[in-house]
Amino acid sequence: MPTLHVIGAGLAGLAAAVTGVERGWSVRVYEGAGHAGGRCRTFHDRTLDREIDNGNHLIMSGNKSALGFLDRIDVDSSSVLVGPDQAEYPFVDVETGARWAVRINEGLVPFWVLDEKRRVPNTRMVDYLKAIKIVFAGAHETIDDVVDRENPLYKTFWEPLTLAVLNTSTDAGSAQMLWSVIRETFALGGQACRPLTARTGLGHAFIEPAVNWLAQRGSVVRLNTMINALRFEGDRVVGFSSVTEDVDLAPEDQLVLAIPPSRLKILLPELDPPADDASILNVHYRLPEPAPRDKLGQSPFIGMVSSEGHWAFVRDDVVSLTTSASHKIGLDTTPNKEAADRIWAETRIALGLGADAVYDAVRVIRERRATPDQSPAGVAKRLKPRQRWSNLVLAGDHTDTGVPATIEGSIRSGNKAGALAVGA
Repeated sequence: MPTLHVIGAGLAGLAAAVTGVERGWSVRVYEGAGHAGGRCRTFHDRTLDREIDNGNHLIMSGNKSALGFLDRIDVDSSSVLVGPDQAEYPFVDVETGARWAVRINEGLVPFWVLDEKRRVPNTRMVDYLKAIKIVFAGAHETIDDVVDRENPLYKTFWEPLTLAVLNTSTDAGSAQMLWSVIRETFALGGQACRPLTARTGLGHAFIEPAVNWLAQRGSVVRLNTMINALRFEGDRVVGFSSVTEDVDLAPEDQLVLAIPPSRLKILLPELDPPADDASILNVHYRLPEPAPRDKLGQSPFIGMVSSEGHWAFVRDDVVSLTTSASHKIGLDTTPNKEAADRIWAETRIALGLGADAVYDAVRVIRERRATPDQSPAGVAKRLKPRQRWSNLVLAGDHTDTGVPATIEGSIRSGNKAGALAVGA
């Protein structure tokens, strides 16, 4: 039986491994870190004395690859993901105190834009009609190239969506990438854009079940195994090495590289993937008691505008704030305590806490290499999964998936890489 070797145990690598097992291949996974999951993991934080995710991730009900992955590894998505019964997105303007919720109706006809109680306040139907320009965006156009910054929807819809989906600013983000998400979610109605988050943690929802599923089928996931060199003969990879061992590939074996661009450049310096230096700041606060949820409605989070914090996720007594594209607004160089204090002041407003509300503990997590560059130039540098080596396939957010660097995109890349590798 040939073996599929997968380097990298993030979601892309795990999806490739699952695909290999489904096709009857022997699978071995090698991960340099001491845990699987990459950026998608859950761990016990000693400062908070709570389990937290290293970063907050939102899944939509229209993310077929992500939800399909759970089904493939025998996980009931309704048991591990939570969200409102309908597509509802609560927001607060931290500067003015204004609150609203965007409620998208089911069905392909967007009746919600006709209802003042469902759409963004102070917007008109014509504001939404102007958004049609993004459908026809060219490969070199940014969101600012197709969206009017003076339109009332800019601050309350386009900017938050760009930050959340592309992890960059509207003047840099690819309009085509943003449209790819809208096309598969919002454009299909509420049934495709209901927001979902992990009930107890991303690791418990996706990573641990995947690793267990693979192990139950005889696959091996080796942690703390950093691959530092590949060996070639002609157009084939014939082996690879870690600090402790050399692995030889049999003639029919296949290799999937599911590693970030910065690592990929070390193993294959001739490739030129997009840079992966777009950062995200996450601040986790433990409160003296469970956080109030009345400002969130049925949603597990609230979006924030006119603020440095962008999304506040609530899980019991832990409130997790995410600032996307923190490298764009100078927060990457702001000391942890100063950033935490400034964002806490915004969090109090978002959750309706009093001005004297305090937290018991805080943990700041900076993801310096959270996502690859998702500007038009960065997207143009995305690599094809198949390169010049006959038995090597690439997976990850830096490959040409057609969608942004999200959980959905990672799993989609792994599915494709696994299928290409095993000839499915």
